[in-house]
Amino acid sequence: MIVYIDKAHIRNKKVLVRVDYNVSMGVKNKIADDARIRQSLPTLSKLLQGNNKLILTAHLGRPEERNENDSLRPVVEDLKKLLPHVPIHLVDDFYSDEGKKMLSDQKEGTILVIENIRFYEGERNNDEQFAKDLASIAEIYVNDGFGVSHRDSPSVTGVAKFLPSYGGLLLEREVEMISHLIRHPKKPFVAIIGGAKVSGKLQLLYRLTEIADFLILGGGISNTFLLADGANIGRSLAEHDMVDEVKKIQHHAKEKDTVILNVEDVVVGNKEDFEAGGEVKKCNEVGDEDLILDIGPLSQAKYAKIILEAKTLIWNGPLGYIENPQYARGTDFLYYTITQNSEVLSVVGGGETMAALGKKEYLDKITHISTGGGAMLEFIEKGTLPGIEALK
Repeated sequence: MIVYIDKAHIRNKKVLVRVDYNVSMGVKNKIADDARIRQSLPTLSKLLQGNNKLILTAHLGRPEERNENDSLRPVVEDLKKLLPHVPIHLVDDFYSDEGKKMLSDQKEGTILVIENIRFYEGERNNDEQFAKDLASIAEIYVNDGFGVSHRDSPSVTGVAKFLPSYGGLLLEREVEMISHLIRHPKKPFVAIIGGAKVSGKLQLLYRLTEIADFLILGGGISNTFLLADGANIGRSLAEHDMVDEVKKIQHHAKEKDTVILNVEDVVVGNKEDFEAGGEVKKCNEVGDEDLILDIGPLSQAKYAKIILEAKTLIWNGPLGYIENPQYARGTDFLYYTITQNSEVLSVVGGGETMAALGKKEYLDKITHISTGGGAMLEFIEKGTLPGIEALK
């Protein structure tokens, strides 16, 4: 049984909080979307109300060594703007004399942020001694990083072995929302799965064919399913070695009465051309040299009809090459269609999906925007995550 911080009495303690601040970065090392930082604020505010000293750990990127590009400095500056009345400082190295002094001199109601936890070899190598060292700087551990809870690492699962451990408010909301969605979905239940690879979402696809009524496909995943149906996809992104697995998924879906919906038409073009919008072709018209970059208008209409009738909906992965706005139209269309369905419980997640929707209007029409990509998918597959189990 997990105890969340709204059910606990945590006061006057040094609290180590694992957050997910792996935000998308834009030009000149500026944060492109700080949604993950903003979603951690209720937990931080709740703990600060208890006169606690907060020590945050997070990662950014996949660094193999210390470097300025992956520093959490921009994250700390953003956090200062979001919590203007709270003293917040970056600890460059908690092993150093300066770092130790900052930790020992910390005052109540303040926040220290440990520099990118993946700068430490012990974190990257899942070293238990590093988990002990991290635990030694606090009295309480709180996991509020749902998006990293599928990782078995010192800062996520390791420290929980050595400290009284609790779940944060964001973790609580994520677990409650996604658990409700997969255990008690109102019908029809629609799942939209995009992105590049079937192989990365294989078990998820099997799981969704067991619980969803409709499975809508887009992106490279859609192309691989087209291949399995014998279609010509030209030079489009696909996994030719996954065709047999796709056929098994299709067979499994029929056994479970789940309808798999794939595209009827596509937009082909040049992904480097930001001026022309590509050409719409039916799937049987795709040529050997064509590159599929988005779903077409017939597919949009077919998908929209199902989405507007949905009572439960989950979405992970864009439907086109969203790096070029010309090929983000299918993804945008489906997003706005979801926001028009006032009856649906909708959960949207995944880094690329969040990036595609980051600045859009009507985000309040989405029931829950999950901070987890891989974590959300694994939670749907297995019903739990290592970071959640570690709190029990």
